[in-house]
Amino acid sequence: MTDHDTAPPALHLALEADGDGAHPAAARHPGRSAGAGLTPRGVREAAASAEEAGYALLTLADAPLPPATGPAAGPAGRIEAGSRAAFLTLATDRLGLAPTLHTTTTEPFHLATQLASLDHASNGRAAWLVGAADDSGSLATVGRAPLSPEKTRREVADVVETARALWDSWEDDAVIRDVATGRFLDADRVHHIDFEGAGFTVKGPLITPRPPQGQVVVLAPDALGIDERADIVLVSRSTPEEIAERAAEARAAGAPLVFAEVEAVLDTDDAPAAARLAELNATADWPGTGRLRHTGSAEELTDLLTRLAPLVDGVRLHPAVLAVDGPVLVERVLPALAAAGLHRPPRAGDTLRATLGLPRPVSRFATAAAPADPAAPAVSACPAAINV
Repeated sequence: MTDHDTAPPALHLALEADGDGAHPAAARHPGRSAGAGLTPRGVREAAASAEEAGYALLTLADAPLPPATGPAAGPAGRIEAGSRAAFLTLATDRLGLAPTLHTTTTEPFHLATQLASLDHASNGRAAWLVGAADDSGSLATVGRAPLSPEKTRREVADVVETARALWDSWEDDAVIRDVATGRFLDADRVHHIDFEGAGFTVKGPLITPRPPQGQVVVLAPDALGIDERADIVLVSRSTPEEIAERAAEARAAGAPLVFAEVEAVLDTDDAPAAARLAELNATADWPGTGRLRHTGSAEELTDLLTRLAPLVDGVRLHPAVLAVDGPVLVERVLPALAAAGLHRPPRAGDTLRATLGLPRPVSRFATAAAPADPAAPAVSACPAAINV
């Protein structure tokens, strides 16, 4: 047993790294060349910086529609979040990767398959930030009309439950690679899920073996109202007291972990945070998002995160301008938290579940081990052949 295993729980840290930053005018004041966030190099550099700093998790926002146009708009485009996460599997070895995939515009079967593939490609570092775009423009991209809030919540819950069932549809020992009998897998250990939701049905099984983590880590914004189906609930409240209250509700509903959402505009060597925020707001106003927003020094942010540490399990940080506030977080905030025993980086080789202290779930379809039957009919080495 190592000191890492016996030390008190740390504050898990996640970083949102989509585009140029959380402020609507970040693309007009990016602190780097215009459009750099759209390039493979820009995406890779952001992830490399986050991994070196010791973040546990990188989240990647996305939407069915391109970024908005207007005076504050950045480049008219965005690389799909799932593709960015897949690209980063080879550029990282410790960092969790959480693309935003929308339940309302993606077929549940394809969504579950994409995330299972990401978990295999990353050796168990995949997560899913659940999205639920429900505006008419987003839904028009797939020919759908908007649903009522209650129907949207029900569909989100159904999609998450479908994905979890599909990740369980292959038992851990389903792949046997029995050369003597010509069998790639034991068909008795691959299961149809027969899910019937309010708006769709899925037979299954998945077309990939069970993810290395068993279940991909699911992050759900608290506004979705699916606390009981998430591994991590992301709490958006504007004060520590409100965060504590909402965190208690999420835990009572069954959420294993709760992260606070925190936006940060920080002092730099060139300008105080208040002046930087005024300059950004002169280009485009930053309306309230419901998240806790800090404007000030790195030391003050460290104090704020220290106050949050007893209230939540982690924090997802949203730098106002990624290329400006991000380095301040890396150079001043994370080291200070580490010195206080509140931050420890992930270990190479650990899955994201191991990093977060989450157990690896047993498949709901798990059966007692039984010897293979040499007389059983051969099954194609192509897993897709059994998806009937």
